[in-house]
Amino acid sequence: MSVVIVGGNERMECQYESICREYGWKAKVYTKENGSFQKKLGCPDLLIVFTNTVSHKMVISALREAKKSGIPIARIHTSSAAALHTVLTEYAGT
Repeated sequence: MSVVIVGGNERMECQYESICREYGWKAKVYTKENGSFQKKLGCPDLLIVFTNTVSHKMVISALREAKKSGIPIARIHTSSAAALHTVLTEYAGT
């Protein structure tokens, strides 16, 4: 299973990836926008957007690409480790 995380804190990138590994998910984390998501997004099983720490433009482009590919989207306001645990627990059962 793979997940793409958009937003969050730069200092927590490694922590986000290790939390995802605990659940058996492979993670890509994008805290800053460096070009288009068209090539970067790929085809993950889940897109997580930390809405509090990401630009509106980055959210729009990520959501557009996810909708084109039919990727499920989870929006979280906070970018904490606990919030990530909650989302991964919710989606692990599906």
